[in-house]
Amino acid sequence: MSQVTRHIGLSLGADLCWPKCYEEVLKQMNLSIDYNGQKIRFEVERITIEPFNLRQPCKYDVVLDRLTHWYHVSREWIKKSILMDDLYVLNNPWAIQAMEKQSTYCAMMRLGLPIPETWMVPAKSYSHHVDLDTTLGRYAQMFDLGAIGDQVGYPMFMKPYDGGAWKGVSHIENREMLLASYEESGTSLMHLQRSVEGFDRFVRCIGLGPQFLLVSYDPSAPLHERYEMKRNFVNDDERSLLEDMGMTINAFFGWDFNSCESLHRDGVWHPIDFANACPDSQVTSLHYFFPWIVMANLRWSIYCAATKRKMRMNQDWEPFWEIARQDMPYRDKLRAYAAIGHKRMETERFREFCEAHLSHVEEATHEFLGTALAKDTIRNKVRALFPEHEVESFTEHFWNRVQDWRRDVSQADRPY
Repeated sequence: MSQVTRHIGLSLGADLCWPKCYEEVLKQMNLSIDYNGQKIRFEVERITIEPFNLRQPCKYDVVLDRLTHWYHVSREWIKKSILMDDLYVLNNPWAIQAMEKQSTYCAMMRLGLPIPETWMVPAKSYSHHVDLDTTLGRYAQMFDLGAIGDQVGYPMFMKPYDGGAWKGVSHIENREMLLASYEESGTSLMHLQRSVEGFDRFVRCIGLGPQFLLVSYDPSAPLHERYEMKRNFVNDDERSLLEDMGMTINAFFGWDFNSCESLHRDGVWHPIDFANACPDSQVTSLHYFFPWIVMANLRWSIYCAATKRKMRMNQDWEPFWEIARQDMPYRDKLRAYAAIGHKRMETERFREFCEAHLSHVEEATHEFLGTALAKDTIRNKVRALFPEHEVESFTEHFWNRVQDWRRDVSQADRPY
């Protein structure tokens, strides 16, 4: 039996906690997997940023990318490596570049998902361009923003069409607030979206490959308390629907890692934000749910590396459109969309692989997250975000949440 090594690269920005945990748990597992006549071992390293020859070989089989949605040098290196070296990347950089709200809203509206009423309005102001004055003078139409606001309906949100992390988002209750917010929006191209008022639940569905985690979410709470440690906040049918929704969105755009925010009102789950190029993975916000991210990353990246999973570089939407054109209930359509996703994500094959080769991921994660090194890793992340006088208290806070997870795992009592 031949022996091979699969190389996993971490393309990182400000991430501190999950990469260290990922590296240490993988080291502790000391994997040697017998697969397709080969004995496969794994090595992980952090990718550096430097000049590169376009013909320079890429040593990695899989890259977990947390950087290229905003840093172009790394994005172009990743594109080169996919095209030249068959690299597999979480997430596809071409999908990342299309990961703005405008595309996602339009596509999911066409698939029949209950997206709230949404308009796009031209930017209030523009950066100088030699032809812009002529173009706007000839073709830009004056419009009544207040009248558009009345059609959208109040309250609403004004938000950048390609933004994230609540940057530039305004909650607008009336025409006067709309006009004032628009005056302050600068060069940002904005959406106006009717607010889903009177919702009784807000859920984040995090998807990583064919793995999903549903968490009750409170956006009004401080960042470290937004992920709520609630149990039984959805029933089995709702869980299935939200996972199918997440799988549909991710498979449609070819995203390995994404999170979908949905609001529940009057029996309907409305997806409101579901294009996240760099989903939250930090212990300082995920706390109790942080181990899930570490384990999900390990399982999916190891699977992709071991099986030499191929990138789907082109987005094939016709199978989804074919279902969308059929006269069938929304829930049946969503199941059919998700079935395409499970096929593309190789869900059954992935689960069989994990059962055969990665059944001890949880045990290894449980063991590492009880060590002094794990606590130091949490402290380093806290120190990067909190003032010095709060470092120790918040380190204890997040450490204790992770220990709650370890206790619940031991008692088979975790809520996910």
